[in-house]
Amino acid sequence: MPQYVGAVDQGTTSTRFMIFDHSGNVVSVHQLEHGQIYPQPGWVEHDAREIWARTQKVMAGALEKAGLAPADLAAIGVTNQRETTVVWNRNTGEPYYNAIVWQDTRTDKICNDLAAQGGQDRFRAKTGLPLATYFSGPKIKWLLDNAPGVRAAAQRGDALFGNMDTWIIWNLTGGPDGGAHVTDVTNASRTMLMNLKTLDWDEEMLATLGVPRSMLPEIRPSSDPDIYGRWQGVAISGDLGDQQAATVGQTCFEPGEAKNTYGTGCFMLMNTGERIVPSQSGLLTTLGYKFGDAPAVYALEGSIAIAGALVQWLRDNLRFFDFSHHIEDYARSVSDSGGIYIVPAFSGLYAPYWQSDARGVIVGLTRYINKNHISRAALEATAYQTREVLEAMEKDSGVALKALKVDGGMVHNELLMQFQADILDVPVVRPQVAETTALGAAYAAGLAVGYWGGLDDLRANWQVDKVWRPQMDAMTRSKLYAGWLKAVQRSMHWVEE
Repeated sequence: MPQYVGAVDQGTTSTRFMIFDHSGNVVSVHQLEHGQIYPQPGWVEHDAREIWARTQKVMAGALEKAGLAPADLAAIGVTNQRETTVVWNRNTGEPYYNAIVWQDTRTDKICNDLAAQGGQDRFRAKTGLPLATYFSGPKIKWLLDNAPGVRAAAQRGDALFGNMDTWIIWNLTGGPDGGAHVTDVTNASRTMLMNLKTLDWDEEMLATLGVPRSMLPEIRPSSDPDIYGRWQGVAISGDLGDQQAATVGQTCFEPGEAKNTYGTGCFMLMNTGERIVPSQSGLLTTLGYKFGDAPAVYALEGSIAIAGALVQWLRDNLRFFDFSHHIEDYARSVSDSGGIYIVPAFSGLYAPYWQSDARGVIVGLTRYINKNHISRAALEATAYQTREVLEAMEKDSGVALKALKVDGGMVHNELLMQFQADILDVPVVRPQVAETTALGAAYAAGLAVGYWGGLDDLRANWQVDKVWRPQMDAMTRSKLYAGWLKAVQRSMHWVEE
C-alpha cells in the first residue's frame, strides 16, 4: 500500500513537487524557479517548455531526497498559476508561442472593445467574471489573432489550449502519445469561456471570442475517481487552480469559511456552498471545487495582482536586498512607513476596482524617506489591499469574518501578519502547514483514490501554528486606511489610449 501522496505546484515564479503523509505533513519538497520574460511594458510571458523541464526535475528531486520511488505514491495532484495561457501542437508538443501570464495586460484593447458593446459586466451572469486582461479567453483570442500559424493550426485541429494544469497533465500522461487533454472546473472557470451553471464551455462565449471548441480541454471534477491518466503508473487524480487548492488545503469546506493566500499575488476566497453568489462589490464568482459526483461548490474571490511580486521588484529591479526575507529586517528598523504608501498597480488594479489603466505609484515622499520606509510600505500595501477585498466580501456575502486563515510564502513575515491583524481588526491564523496550495492538490488526488476517507479526515489534519491579534487603536487604523484609499485614487487612469 503506497504511503504518500504527491503534488505538483506550478506557480508564477517557480515549480515544486511536494510529498505528504496521511497526516498532511511534508515529507519532501524540491523547488526550482523559472524565467520571467518581459518583451515590452505590460507584457509578461513564460517559456512553457522550461516549466515542463522544471516539473520533471522537481518530481525526481523530491522523490530522491526522500529515498522514495513513484510506486510509493498513492496518487498525484496538480495545482497551478491560473489564467496563464499556452497553445501548443498536439502532434509535436511544441508551444506555438510563449505562455501569456495572468499578469499580462496586452489584451486590454480586446477587453475594451468587448466592453464597448455591453459594459465590463456583460458576461458576468454567465461566467462570474468582469471583462479584464486577467482571464484566459481574451489571451487565446490574442494568440489566434497575432501568433504566427495558431489560427490555421486551430482550424486544422492541431492546436490545443490549456492553462498550466492542462499543459502539465497532458505532458505527464504521455504528451503527443495519448496525453490527457483535461482541466478541472476551477481552472475552466477562469477562462471566461465556461458557464457557471452548466460547468461546460459556453457556445456564446466561444463565438464572441472566436475560439474553436476543438482547442479546449475536457472539463473534469477537481478530485476525479476516474483519474485523468497515469505517470509512471501513479494515478493523476487531482487538479485545482492554486487559490482553490489553498482553500481545500485550509479545509474551508463550510459556507462562510475563508482563506487568504499571500504569494506573487494575494487571493482571498470564501466558500459560498452550492450557491452561485453574484458580486455587487467587484469580486469574482468562481468555482471552489468539485469532488467526484458531489455537487460543485462555489466561492467569492478577491484577486490582488501584486503582493510578493512587489518584494521581488524591490529585490531584483531596485537591488534593495539579496533575499526576499531580508525585507522584514529593513521594515522593522523603522516604526512606521514615514507617511508613504505604495500602490503596486503594475498590472492595473484588480479587485475590487478592475481598472486596467492604473499603474503603480509611491505617494507621500519627503527627504526623510529611506529604503527602510519603502520596505515597510511595500509590506503594508499587501495588508491594505487585503482589507479592501475583505470589506467587499463581507458586503457581498453578508458574513462578518471572525478570523482570517492565511497561507503562502509571505505568512512567515511576522511584521506583515501583525499589521494585517491590526488593519483588519480580526485575528489572523496561520496553520502548521502554511504551504496549503500543494496540500490541497494532494488532498484532491488522495480523496479520489481513497487514500483519505472523506472531508473529516482532512479537517482532523488542520492545526493552528500561530495567531496574531489586533493591537492597533481604532483611530490609528482609520487614519492609515483613509490614507491608503487616497493613494489608490492617485494610481488610476494613468494609461491613456
